Amino acid sequence: MSNAVPPPESPRFRFAPSPTGFFHVGGARTALYNWALARHLGGRFVLRVEDTDEARNRPEWTQGILDALAWIGISPDDPTFEGPYFQSANAAEHVAAAERLYEAGLAYYCDLTGEQVQERAKASGTPGYDGYSRDRGLEPGPGRVLRFRVPDGAVIVNDAVRGRVEFDSANIEDFVLLRGNGTPMFLLANVVDDLSMRITHVVRAEEHLPNTPKQQLLWEALGARPPQWAHVPVLVNEQRKKLSKRRDKVALEQYRADGIVADAMVNYLMTLGWAPAGDTEIVPWERIQAEFRLEDVNHSPAFFDVKKLLAFNGEYLRMRSVDEFIAESDAWLPPEWDRATYAQVAELVQTRVPTLADVAPMVDFLFLDQPEIDEAAWTKAMKPEWARPLLIDVLDAFGQLAERGEWNAGVLKTTLEGIGTTYEVKPGKAQAGLRVAITGRSVGPPLYEPIELLGADESLRRIRAALERPEPS
Repeated sequence: MSNAVPPPESPRFRFAPSPTGFFHVGGARTALYNWALARHLGGRFVLRVEDTDEARNRPEWTQGILDALAWIGISPDDPTFEGPYFQSANAAEHVAAAERLYEAGLAYYCDLTGEQVQERAKASGTPGYDGYSRDRGLEPGPGRVLRFRVPDGAVIVNDAVRGRVEFDSANIEDFVLLRGNGTPMFLLANVVDDLSMRITHVVRAEEHLPNTPKQQLLWEALGARPPQWAHVPVLVNEQRKKLSKRRDKVALEQYRADGIVADAMVNYLMTLGWAPAGDTEIVPWERIQAEFRLEDVNHSPAFFDVKKLLAFNGEYLRMRSVDEFIAESDAWLPPEWDRATYAQVAELVQTRVPTLADVAPMVDFLFLDQPEIDEAAWTKAMKPEWARPLLIDVLDAFGQLAERGEWNAGVLKTTLEGIGTTYEVKPGKAQAGLRVAITGRSVGPPLYEPIELLGADESLRRIRAALERPEPS
């Protein structure tokens, strides 16, 4: 049969999510692959929201898709972007395509129920539908499904990532196009939408590969040349199990809320199954877009390594100017904190935090009346027999600096290191008790600039309060 849409003049890629939940990082990776290709090849990126599952769809999920895409740089404001289209708006064309297939003898009606199909399969020992109604000549009727007549022979799928993949038609049952109530199945709707939108490339997750021979048969039956297929590798966790929202952290929105920045997430996602040329994976989007090719995508499962994502994110934070970092981290700070004080330590923090969400815990001691002491950190810092005498000497020496008006980071540092030398202790160990006394924790930004900011009175008060604590047991 022939009722095909003429091919477009430029490549057209599509991303077709369902609005049934938070935006999966795997979906974000697929969207970025399509976006990079569309922009590099001068084509179009088509967003189609597959919203026909009325029981699970919610308007807020659709908005969530748009917001998530915009966050990773895929914006409707860009001329490459087209949509969003909604699958539900094309329902009449889905049914019309099924009817054309029936009229051409490429589909037939079947009155077997699902239970009857299972009973026949059990009796024959062969799984699936056995073609019972192929030659019965049934007309449309209540409760009757419309099935596609799968031709004999092999279905050859040419995949840009996986190469030539062959499927034996003997293992493909005559699949349903229209349910017994007349509504279209997903496979049919998906193909008809791609046809009507003149999609030339279908780049999607590996899990869709088993459906591809059926969809290719539908493309051909509807008189069209199939698109270029490309099935990208599945994302797995550290146990090498497919990422699951029931078990793993997979929502893009959650990573954003946890302080991952967009350009770091984009760069990291693009390396899951592909890598830029050279000896570093941390490269700007412009280079990714210029270099990305489907032929270079690895078909092995890709490990979504959260630790590596954090490393990427830390690198991107360090690439910001100090002013950019201050502006970007502002949303993670309590509104009552003094921004001028924070700005004086922001550069010290910037070099140490893996995410924006880690900023506030690293500097909170500057804004608290009394930081909460980490008992384990205090016990460890004060365990050596020299630790308390050393801190007592620091309190005395710092008090003298305050009296002389010499309260600045450089002098404070030199003074403590000199005291550490008398105890034959390296600077890092010498300042351990002081750090916990001032900040409440054993890790944080460089210590002396914050002590200068706190001022002599507050700093000395905290050291005295710490020394009044019971001896570690």
